[in-house]
Amino acid sequence: MRIDHHAYQRATGVAASGFFTQLVIALLLLVFGKSTGDSASVIASSWAFCGLVVWLGLVLVFHQHRLERLENLEMDAGTRLDDSGRLFTPDEARVAKRRLGLMHSVLMPIASCLYAMLLVGMAWGVLLWFSRVDEANADLGQFTTTSAAGWQLAVAFGCALASFIFSRFLAGMSVQPAWSNLRGGAAVMVGNALVSMAVGVGTIFTMLADDKKEGVAVLEGISYGIAIFMMVVAAETTLNFLLNLYRPRRAGETARPAFDSRLLSLFAAPDSIVRSINEAVNYQFGFDITSSWGYQLLLRNFVRLLAVGVVVVFALTTLVVVQPQEQALRLRFGRPIGEVYQGSPMSKLPWPIDTAIVRDVNRVRELPLGLVRPVRAGDVIVWGEETIEIDQITNLFLVAAGSRAADAQAAQRAAGSLLAPNATFAGNAALGSGSDRSSEQGVALATDQFAVVEADIVLQYRVRDRELTKFLEFSNDTKSRRTALDMRERAMKAIALREVTRALSVRTLDEVLSPPIDAPLVDALAQGIQQAFDAYDCGVEVVGLSIPRLRPPGKDGGKFEELSVARQNGRRQLEMETSTVNTTMSLIIGSAAAADEMVKGIEELARLESAAKLPDGANARVAADALRNKLEQQLLDSRAQAASVISGARAMRWTALMDAQAIAQDVLGQAPAWEVDPELYRTRRTMEALADALSSVRIKYMLLPDAARVRVDIDMQEPSAGLNLGDYLEKKQE
Repeated sequence: MRIDHHAYQRATGVAASGFFTQLVIALLLLVFGKSTGDSASVIASSWAFCGLVVWLGLVLVFHQHRLERLENLEMDAGTRLDDSGRLFTPDEARVAKRRLGLMHSVLMPIASCLYAMLLVGMAWGVLLWFSRVDEANADLGQFTTTSAAGWQLAVAFGCALASFIFSRFLAGMSVQPAWSNLRGGAAVMVGNALVSMAVGVGTIFTMLADDKKEGVAVLEGISYGIAIFMMVVAAETTLNFLLNLYRPRRAGETARPAFDSRLLSLFAAPDSIVRSINEAVNYQFGFDITSSWGYQLLLRNFVRLLAVGVVVVFALTTLVVVQPQEQALRLRFGRPIGEVYQGSPMSKLPWPIDTAIVRDVNRVRELPLGLVRPVRAGDVIVWGEETIEIDQITNLFLVAAGSRAADAQAAQRAAGSLLAPNATFAGNAALGSGSDRSSEQGVALATDQFAVVEADIVLQYRVRDRELTKFLEFSNDTKSRRTALDMRERAMKAIALREVTRALSVRTLDEVLSPPIDAPLVDALAQGIQQAFDAYDCGVEVVGLSIPRLRPPGKDGGKFEELSVARQNGRRQLEMETSTVNTTMSLIIGSAAAADEMVKGIEELARLESAAKLPDGANARVAADALRNKLEQQLLDSRAQAASVISGARAMRWTALMDAQAIAQDVLGQAPAWEVDPELYRTRRTMEALADALSSVRIKYMLLPDAARVRVDIDMQEPSAGLNLGDYLEKKQE
């Protein structure tokens, strides 16, 4: 083909036609989507509007090529002189050529960057809208579909057909070197065809779906995919722009713009794919294998081999191997038939007549009952610390107030009702600010009767043996967008939460935070949830229930810790005192039980002794004496300190009695001597007393009675110089 200004003029006209065609497609999708309320068409129009930048750049470039060719003809027609008569050099005279070079080096890269930025901006806006469309406070509208599905099919497939035909026409023109830049426009048109085709396919799913929500979900996913597709094309354009900065260029070669997508060019010219595959095969084998008889035989029998492969694939769908830990159910056109298979092969009709649902029933699944915060190994949950905002991620449950507080409040209310049965209503009527007072009393009454705990509860469950049908029929497994749980798990979660709330509401705060050993809280909750699941025929077996976090809400947990510490200290003090009492009673009486019996016996003895003081208390006195003897005998049999004290007292009593009897006998033995001569007896006893008193005293003076009646014998001896033991020995007269 001759490359002159006519060729570029035609290319300019084709580029202008592409620009207006692109504009018509973009406006058609936008107007149709806005007028009928179809969100998918509006999102598809964002791709079409971005392609206008490509067509505008192609129009300017081809127009400048035409001007450059005309300038070249003028330069070849004759010599040019300036006003001074100096001859123009070719480079100085070719202004259009310099402008063309600037367009290829500056304008086309700028257009490519602008194209990529528009694609990223449009795609980011769509993805951001999808992320915030379900927020309650964000007034962004909802994803909607049109009721005119037939018109939407006509618009979508019409745009796709027109775009694909035009892209094929452009791909054919781009084979010529002068029109090679039309590949970028062909790529944009192929993008229009793909986007419109996707919207049309989504519309077909919406029309054929039994549940409208499923069809809308498919079309919503396609719209989400269009945004991802725009991001991919923008990424390829950016990569081409960076590679063009370092790619070497040959003289006279037309630069390929960055918006010329290599991926979309394959869809615009699918025959080039086959040629590329043949060339790749020949390159790998090192010779022209595509011209051999074997390759040609493969091509001639390709349809038969493909048919055999399809038959084999469909035949393989007639047998399903069910593992021992799995259960399978056969579906015919979506309706369950037959029995549940477990650990055995299952035969069925080929797909799509029969399908199979295979579930791993032995796998224990976890279902968080609320928002569960991850608890890492080694973490210590302190009640008094508030690490997370309460209103952000907290599971609060209502429980009854403590037993002591409830008893105190009940006694207080009972006392108030006895004093003034209508005191509450009368007090509210007497006060002028009735609403505030009643609200405060209502809050006080509620806090007296109820309390709040913060708990993270995780339910572990699995499908019961041979009950896969009940599990599947209980609810569907449809999952909403940006929702981690499907409808079945959400229903099970609602049932389990109801049972947990009901079970906790009848337990006191002490029973929830410190459950008794004989009635574990986890077992009671698991049994209640299992009974609720059985009532609804869920086909689910509750394996266990875990509560990784259970504490009072907020920072009030520190008060509970203080109360617990105080109770422990009180319990420890009581145990210490009890131990002291037991030890003391064991030392005194023998054992604490014997001490209790002894105290009761002493109280009974005191009662009998009081009764014995009455006029008719003879029987009581006899009973008191018998009980006293019994208690003393029990004390003696215990062989404790009390027994030793009693034994010592008895020994002291007998010693004193025997001493008294000895003195009495001594006195009685001296009575005859007194009767014989009282005066002599008195004198003798006086002298004995003096002898006893003066035996250890050095005698110097002696006072005597009448000297005529006393005879004194004095032995004067010289004391020895050494130790005289006689001075220290007590000498008594016999």
